[in-house]
Amino acid sequence: MEPVIKIRDLRKIYDLGQTKVHALDGVDLDVGKNEYVAIMGPSGSGKSTLMNIIGCLDTPTSGDYHLASEPVAEMDDDSLANIRNRQIGFIFQSFNLLPRTTILRNVELPLVYSGMSRQERIDRAATALERVGLKDRMHHQSNELSGGQRQRVAIARALVNQPSILLADEPTGNLDSHTGQEIMALFEELYQQGHSLLVVTHEDDIANHARRCVRLRDGLIESDTIIPHPESN
Repeated sequence: MEPVIKIRDLRKIYDLGQTKVHALDGVDLDVGKNEYVAIMGPSGSGKSTLMNIIGCLDTPTSGDYHLASEPVAEMDDDSLANIRNRQIGFIFQSFNLLPRTTILRNVELPLVYSGMSRQERIDRAATALERVGLKDRMHHQSNELSGGQRQRVAIARALVNQPSILLADEPTGNLDSHTGQEIMALFEELYQQGHSLLVVTHEDDIANHARRCVRLRDGLIESDTIIPHPESN
């Protein structure tokens, strides 16, 4: 089966005047449908750059990237925005919610430019909130929620377009350990439901929830290992 993410010899060079920073220096990576992958590495290793390119938020200097068999390098801005909306859900450490807006409206926002009716958008947003256990809070404002609840709203917003891939950048970084474990339990449910998950983290206990760990160093993949779990034995 063709991988949902296929990367070959990916390079990203930042030109800082007299200095060139090789953030990615020839990365090869395949991620299949319904894989759960942790991306790890020290600061400056290239993990955030890799995640931004996978999420079509940045473009590589050279190399090939196919997302769902489509060549990303050949896309214009409109095509990139379209595939980003259809294929990818983003979950950020800082939640990125509108504070004085209901959580239903926050989750609905990615659908506003989709052309669907207002009622369909509301129904889709309500379903996404139900999936993360927050349907009974949908008319609360996001600033009335706890950190863990706000991260659940962010996950619902990532799910509302029914993407095949979820990208999470330090998703538990602003949460206490107990709430962080609750969020990782939710990620496990999403993985079991068939999503592909890529999680950038610097914490081993968070990475150990994944089924595979890709470690970067100096813009290259240092290791790519399977993480054993009881159900796979």
